[in-house]
Amino acid sequence: MVPRAVSTQRDRSFFLSLINAATSISHLHQSHAQIIHKSLIHDRSIITKLIQKLLDFKAVDQAKRIFASLISPDLFLYNVLIKGLKDDPFASLRVYKSLLQGTAFKPDNFTYSFIIGAFSGFSSSGLEKVGVLVHGHAIVSGFGSDMYVGSALIEMYMSFSRIGVAHKVFDMVCEPDTVLWNTILSGLVKNGRFDDVHIVFHNMVDSGARLDSTTLAVVLSGFAELQDERAGMMVQALALKVGCHFHDHVLTCLVSMYSKCGNVSMARLLFGLISSPDLVACNAMISGFSSNNDIESALNLFHKLLSSGCKVSSSTLVALIPAFYPFGRLHLTLAIQTFCVKSCFIVNPSVSTALLTVYSRLNELNLARRLFDESSDKSVASWNAMISGYAQNGQTEMAISLFQEMQTLDVYPSPVTIASILSACAQLGALGLGKWVHDLIKTEDFESNIHVSTALIDMYAKCGSIGEARRLFDGMKDKNAVTWNAMISGYGLHGYGHEAIKLYENMLLSGILPTGVTFLSILHACSHAGLVEEGERMFSSMVHYHGLKPISEHYACMVDILGRAGKLHSALEFINKMPIEPGPAEWGSLLGACMIHKNIDLAHFASHKLFALEPENVGYHVLLSNIYSISQNFPQAASLRRTIKTRNLLKTPGCTLIEVKGIAHVFTSNDRSHPQSMAIYSMLDEMMRKMKDSGYIVETFTALHDVEEEEKELMVRVHSEKLAIAFGILMADEGDAEIRIIKNLRVCLDCHNFTKFVSRITDKVIIVRDANRFHHFANGACSCGDYW
Repeated sequence: MVPRAVSTQRDRSFFLSLINAATSISHLHQSHAQIIHKSLIHDRSIITKLIQKLLDFKAVDQAKRIFASLISPDLFLYNVLIKGLKDDPFASLRVYKSLLQGTAFKPDNFTYSFIIGAFSGFSSSGLEKVGVLVHGHAIVSGFGSDMYVGSALIEMYMSFSRIGVAHKVFDMVCEPDTVLWNTILSGLVKNGRFDDVHIVFHNMVDSGARLDSTTLAVVLSGFAELQDERAGMMVQALALKVGCHFHDHVLTCLVSMYSKCGNVSMARLLFGLISSPDLVACNAMISGFSSNNDIESALNLFHKLLSSGCKVSSSTLVALIPAFYPFGRLHLTLAIQTFCVKSCFIVNPSVSTALLTVYSRLNELNLARRLFDESSDKSVASWNAMISGYAQNGQTEMAISLFQEMQTLDVYPSPVTIASILSACAQLGALGLGKWVHDLIKTEDFESNIHVSTALIDMYAKCGSIGEARRLFDGMKDKNAVTWNAMISGYGLHGYGHEAIKLYENMLLSGILPTGVTFLSILHACSHAGLVEEGERMFSSMVHYHGLKPISEHYACMVDILGRAGKLHSALEFINKMPIEPGPAEWGSLLGACMIHKNIDLAHFASHKLFALEPENVGYHVLLSNIYSISQNFPQAASLRRTIKTRNLLKTPGCTLIEVKGIAHVFTSNDRSHPQSMAIYSMLDEMMRKMKDSGYIVETFTALHDVEEEEKELMVRVHSEKLAIAFGILMADEGDAEIRIIKNLRVCLDCHNFTKFVSRITDKVIIVRDANRFHHFANGACSCGDYW
């Protein structure tokens, strides 16, 4: 008996070594045949190793067949199979179910760790529900605070963007180890919660937990996204202290961090410390060069890689594509695309998406769409890039159409998708679609995502529902500077200057530092509300207290604030004292103020500056012509209009959008193309009669002077916003209290008066968004106080 036992042990050791050394499926098939021949098919150690190796080679069906042939597999073997089936969560779940129902074994912490791990990385609400159910099983079995199970749970909940639940799981573990800290830090980085990375890492250091190279690499990647060079330098000092600084992957993360902070010289220095840079390190350096507008160095390193015989990866090409500085680099991008086609990298979704992003930023939407349509494997990022490209280039209807196509194909949207489509809704004023997207956000549980919630606030504010925007804002637990800016900007658009200033003060109290965008939003709000002293105080605070450098838009806002208030010479003096050369924005604001206050001399001066800067901009010619007409200087007005015709300058045609029962209707001036055109004009005539009985007088100053007064009335009577309002009243159901319209140009004086009278005779609130701001008309008055 002893010799046989020795022989069996020797055979076991031999086959275990043989299976471990196998480099292909055929090797395993030969080993399996020999195991059967030696009658070792029921040896648990050998069979467990064989199944484990088969699963490593993705031979899932064969592994399951061998497992099914066993008479009494033990718990360890069940765990091996569950772990090996992690790419198919429901297959793992079936094995877990058979363990519960078909054996007397009790799942241990490894069982729960492996089955929960199978549900990580799959973004589906159905899988999330199963994962939560298994979490419940783990708690009942007494493993709710186990380290291994906790790590798997945190990874799973992070994959579903359930940040709060992941934190609760983490807090359940009494003494988290380094792996657990790394898991939650990694999950926060993957979910873009970079501010939280800072807090959690601080807590980890305070707890005395051991830092390893993985900790430092993950934290550096988070600080890189924040572009927080100071924090990154502190982590670098810690890396030196704990002896991880010269680990290749830590140096690589330092290269990436310094590159994203704009310190490409330090990144290059650290890259030089890597004795034999691998492809990942080279990719980080190429990305660093490219993202800092050093395309020549990026190309040189890329060519060096190719010359060395190194096989580049999709990440190399994504790093090389000039997504950060695309302007003037269309030919380079086309050349990179050609290389990608020849080397078959074009089928990689990340490569095609990066190319698509460049084309979109260059407004080459036909190239972008062709590439998108030719991509056989469209990732969510590809859909996001195309939708965002349309939205950012003003093709909002195409963005919405593509999003709807995405929905019909059951492509699961990401928070980025939602934010992009909400941006399109905001631009178009499509409140109905925006509300539908809001319902989708609730269904997919995206409300906790700060980017989505901020985009929702922006959408509601720009669609006229400022109250709903504030309700969402107040309901948010976490707010960043962009969130505060969106709400402040919303108040500014609606002319609520005092509310904007109060919110800005609350922002400071909350500890959030204002940005240049914050002050731009505040100054817009002050301009629309006529708050001159407050605007001057804010501008001074931005420069002298917060140390922010004003850009052209800030200066233009100050000119607008002073000019609208009638302080035209103060506005001119402000322009003359600017430390930068004034451009079209500043002179345009001054010309607009001259229109309000009928100052021809200053208008003449400002317009000549504008004609020199932007000779092809017809808007300035039209504005000056209107100023002449209002001042009854008709010869000069006629001369300007002749210049416009002679030079063939095209004025942007006015159009107005109204959404009725979820369908957008667009009207242009004197439009008779609508199917209900006769009824619309009939409604307009009826309203005109009632309004004239109430004292309405048509404002015709800006109409052509060389036609009869009756013709002038007809010209302004059929402006697009009047037709849209008439249609809105025609289609309104009983109980509809509001009508919302969007005009692409600034609302004219007559249409403003017209809408005030309509709100009085119909007893409806009419919300108008023009090119500059919102007007809320009710009971014959406008929220702007006739100051716009």
